[in-house]
Amino acid sequence: MVKEDDFSLKQLVLLALLTAINVVVSRIFIIPMPLTHGNINLCDAIIYLVALLYGPVAGGIVGGLSGFLLDLLGGYGQFMLFSLVVHGLEGFFVGLVFRYWNLGNQIVKGVIAGVVGVFFMVAGYFVTNTVLYTFAAGLASLFTNTIQGVVSVVIAIVLLPSLQHLMARYG
Repeated sequence: MVKEDDFSLKQLVLLALLTAINVVVSRIFIIPMPLTHGNINLCDAIIYLVALLYGPVAGGIVGGLSGFLLDLLGGYGQFMLFSLVVHGLEGFFVGLVFRYWNLGNQIVKGVIAGVVGVFFMVAGYFVTNTVLYTFAAGLASLFTNTIQGVVSVVIAIVLLPSLQHLMARYG
């Protein structure tokens, strides 16, 4: 497990592996969105899962690196630094809310943490598209990024119990 106060080589390798898995899965399942100069993928679902399972530091690291590498490999170099920050903050705050806020049962905590993550991602890419292109591109990104975020939260919440069970069983 990734602990904030003890960062070992094993944990570093785990984060690198999770980042690589996220990049591969997100490059396979991709829907281009010409109006926003971006795409819809499963990047956020895996960021949420990592943040829910391993906490804010892991969520931030995997989120930031995944977003950065996806843009680099996908030909969206102009987005790389923005994605590093946006997805890094997204993963960090999802993990932070899930781990430290007392919000009821695990599903409620996961949904609220996911909503916080979707907010950071949607707001971050609204600003990004507005800065890089136009205000209209920023507005156009609101809908597609919200859809991507909501689908990602649902996927993460559905998969979370099974992955927690596997982690408890196999360590």
